[in-house]
Amino acid sequence: MTHEQILDYCLQKPGTFTDYPFGFITPVVKVGMLHGKNRIIAQLLTLHGEPKVTLSCAPEAAADFRSHYPGSVVRGWHCPPVQQPHFNTVSLDGTVPDDELRHMIDHAYAVALGKLPQETQVLLRRTAEALSPPAAVDEERP
Repeated sequence: MTHEQILDYCLQKPGTFTDYPFGFITPVVKVGMLHGKNRIIAQLLTLHGEPKVTLSCAPEAAADFRSHYPGSVVRGWHCPPVQQPHFNTVSLDGTVPDDELRHMIDHAYAVALGKLPQETQVLLRRTAEALSPPAAVDEERP
């Protein structure tokens, strides 16, 4: 996946928006309230000419992802040591399959959403349900 594809995928999720706390070179996708409580899902960056994404992660899952893709998935490279177990930086060189990367993004969204206040979580879940297309109903034809 490219930075643009990752950004598009992230922004399809309810309550997500782009912010630029580190300058306009590094887009950051957050979930929550624009002018209130929010959490980082993904940070898109280029390091030594290589595109990368840093994703929020539960520490146990982060270690699991790193063990499956050693060298391609590493602890959040720019994070302070105390935060490193909660973020993974993923090389976008094709080593990590797109489906797995989408799974990591889904996980990042769930982790970040879970850290928001309960009322914000409920509001975003209701929004997601309202935006979801209705399930197809199979009708038997006589």
